[in-house]
Amino acid sequence: MSIRKRPEHFDVIIAGAGISGIGSAYHLHDQCPGKSYLVLEEMESYGGTWLTHTYPGVRSDSDLYTFGYRFKPWTKAPIASAEEILHYLGEVIHENDIDRHIRYNHRIVSASWSSDDQLWTLECLRLEDDKPTIFTANFLWMCQGYYDHSQGYTPQWEGMDNFEGQVVHPQTWPEDLDLGGKRVVLIGSGATAATVAPAIANDCEHLTVLQRSPTYFLPEYNANDLADLLRNLKVDEAWIHEIVRRQVLEKMAEFTHRSVEEPEIVREELLAGVRAFLGPDYDMEKHFTPKYRPWQQRVAFVPEGDLFQGINAGKVTMATDEIGRFTKNGILLKSGEELEADVIITATGFNLCVLGGIQFTVDGEPVDFAKTVTYRGMMFSGVPNMLWVFGYFRASWTLRVDIVGDFVCRLLNHMKTRHARSVEVALRPEDADMEILPWIDNDNFNPGYLQRSMHLMPRRGSNPVWQHTQDYWNEREELPRVDLDGSEFVYH
Repeated sequence: MSIRKRPEHFDVIIAGAGISGIGSAYHLHDQCPGKSYLVLEEMESYGGTWLTHTYPGVRSDSDLYTFGYRFKPWTKAPIASAEEILHYLGEVIHENDIDRHIRYNHRIVSASWSSDDQLWTLECLRLEDDKPTIFTANFLWMCQGYYDHSQGYTPQWEGMDNFEGQVVHPQTWPEDLDLGGKRVVLIGSGATAATVAPAIANDCEHLTVLQRSPTYFLPEYNANDLADLLRNLKVDEAWIHEIVRRQVLEKMAEFTHRSVEEPEIVREELLAGVRAFLGPDYDMEKHFTPKYRPWQQRVAFVPEGDLFQGINAGKVTMATDEIGRFTKNGILLKSGEELEADVIITATGFNLCVLGGIQFTVDGEPVDFAKTVTYRGMMFSGVPNMLWVFGYFRASWTLRVDIVGDFVCRLLNHMKTRHARSVEVALRPEDADMEILPWIDNDNFNPGYLQRSMHLMPRRGSNPVWQHTQDYWNEREELPRVDLDGSEFVYH
């Protein structure tokens, strides 16, 4: 007769060992030292996006003084490579003894909440030997990101099977891909395209960047003069980090505000930055003037203007047009022009994955997150003892990791004070006539990956507490002041 091993139990389980999960583990360790916790990670190591993305030139598109954690000084250039970011994350793990709390190669298959037991039960698959493993936890902290790491988004164009060359998505970049002497077409206009293009331009015979519509770019030197000055004055790195972080956040706030209040002026300033590299005769209207106002989609940072330097050197050509179909030799555009290619790279975005694609149930009933209402973009009506870290688009993602970490730890400590075993959010009497809306206002922020998957996302309400506002500058003041005994919180 076999005896089934009891599941391992932890006060808190954190899903994901990327930049959100590592930061959350730090805050839990620092602010709730009595809590036992486990970090479950599907990959073989830490880093999340910075581990899975291996395409040429992969780098941050946010400055590391704000993309880095508030508690860990960043000491290098503002825009960092994936390798530098992984090294930084590794230091955080090592310095705070987080290593022993992480289980790698563990895929969470399902998560089931029992109100009778006041517990989450997580069924996992240990990938190194395909062995089922079960854990229980009082609280579930979801830090697994928001897109499918296994496969990027590539539209299905007519005639793709006819193309005799190779089609590559940056998210699954082949290790043995050789672009030497080849004609390459790179489809896309966002941050990934702006990163890959300068990294491969010198290897190709020629590179054409094909975009359906332009993106706003912000070319600047990859340095921070204030940080460099303070280092020359031998100021402590912790002070430098805090001072420069505040400087960057102030500039971000002004830029975001002006993008809404005076979008045409900001538009001209952004275009002038690109024009300074490309000269007055370049067709800016066709290739670098978006139809939307600044910050309705993410502005792509271009350090040293490297993309535009490639255009000036004749290594890169911009093509702004729509794809008619693929041909044997490349791509036929709707204008009638054919772009010949040996390799086509589809930097066309990613597939959104809500809460890791995990099967959730509450008391035996499947959870459809599209039918829940979000509390400040981090908790969901009807789902107890769970929180999702979803960062910012207009500011660095990690800024929200820090302030949400404070909120979760305050909530856990408050539950201990109240002797409560669970908490969930519920609509209040004053929310009875509230309008229920999509996750994010289309006029506020409308990238393609969100538009394609909005039907899968939790809903928001017209009342402010039921929205993910994407406004760090308000949230950093509001979240610490949230009344945890407010009527939206239901404790058991």
